[in-house]
Amino acid sequence: MKISVQADDFDLSREVGEISTSKSVGAVASFVGVVREVAMTLEHYPGMTENSIRKIVEEARARWQVMDCSVIHRYGALQPGDQIVLVAVASAHRGDAFAACEFIMDYLKTQAPFWKKEQRPGGAQWVEARASDDQAADRWQGPTRKKAG
Repeated sequence: MKISVQADDFDLSREVGEISTSKSVGAVASFVGVVREVAMTLEHYPGMTENSIRKIVEEARARWQVMDCSVIHRYGALQPGDQIVLVAVASAHRGDAFAACEFIMDYLKTQAPFWKKEQRPGGAQWVEARASDDQAADRWQGPTRKKAG
């Protein structure tokens, strides 16, 4: 399991390759978020942010058969088109990989302590939490799925 909060960009192919080396892996699902339209600056609390992400990944591992996982979130000044986040999940089966990847991303948006400031033409402004992000995370509430086996 890799969790990294970093200023530097990442290489999707390399990251996916690192979690799919086992012959037991039958699926890798990944998500890459990209900065849209306006430049932004992301801030976070070092240590606290990584611990929060680790808890999200542990919850995903408790719900689905996750063999390996990589979560990379960037911080600092980012421009439109820059990669901002990677979630990649390896599993024996695609359903577990897809679900765990989506769950992790939904919870990153609502639970990980990041603050975004957009650089708009009228000046910089902090981005407020979105109700749609909370709704996406809320759908995972309820009984957790037990691991097979």
